[in-house]
Amino acid sequence: MPRKFVVCFAGLAVIGLSISQVAGEDLNSLVLQQVRAMPRGGSYSTSHYAKIKLQSAAHFESGKIFVLPSAASPSFCSGATYLVFIRTLEALRDRGDLHLDVATLDQLIIRDQRDGEGIWGRWNANGPGTARLFHELALGPNFDNFSDAQPGDFMKIFWSKNVGRRESGHSVIFLGTENRGGLEYVRFWSSNVPLGYGEKEVPRSKIAYAIFSRLQTPANLARINSVPAVDSYLASLLRKSSSLSEAASKCGL
Repeated sequence: MPRKFVVCFAGLAVIGLSISQVAGEDLNSLVLQQVRAMPRGGSYSTSHYAKIKLQSAAHFESGKIFVLPSAASPSFCSGATYLVFIRTLEALRDRGDLHLDVATLDQLIIRDQRDGEGIWGRWNANGPGTARLFHELALGPNFDNFSDAQPGDFMKIFWSKNVGRRESGHSVIFLGTENRGGLEYVRFWSSNVPLGYGEKEVPRSKIAYAIFSRLQTPANLARINSVPAVDSYLASLLRKSSSLSEAASKCGL
């Protein structure tokens, strides 16, 4: 598969962003601030109970999204990275750099969305959920080249070449790579088996493929109100298999 850096902006008509942000202000440092503020541990689970706890970790009230990540314990990977994502959005709103309408803010809340439905349903789906969301709404570039990756990029790891029904993957926030003992290791933050919230590193050789997503134009989240309620590709991955090449294509690579 060709490796290239794909910028998926659909014009520059982004609401509530300064010129510097449109030009690509580095929001990764803000993402990393939210990572550092997250709790540690709490155990990992993908049970129904864990999903209910995640729903209680974020609520919308009086025009603000309140995030209490410690309430999402036990936690799981996509829930952990999503909480960092919405905390980053709230940090931007607090400093006056991001303005989202009430309908869009309400769309960010975690409910019982099925895979591919709304913002959370896309993020949580099998396959390249986060990257597909970034491409569909033009939130920032998706790419698959490790040499272009920076700490603070959102990252979907595929442990095998299977995408969809038989998939084995991990939603994380990239922290960097390092060489040790002749091996290259990839460091990331997420909710990891078995301890929950925290950092982890794995040999890069264990990663079959990865798609990185870099947040640059968060105001484009408002576009969720003009796209299909359910992404049919992501929704299909619960019962169907896809491929790495198709996943990459769906994310603009």
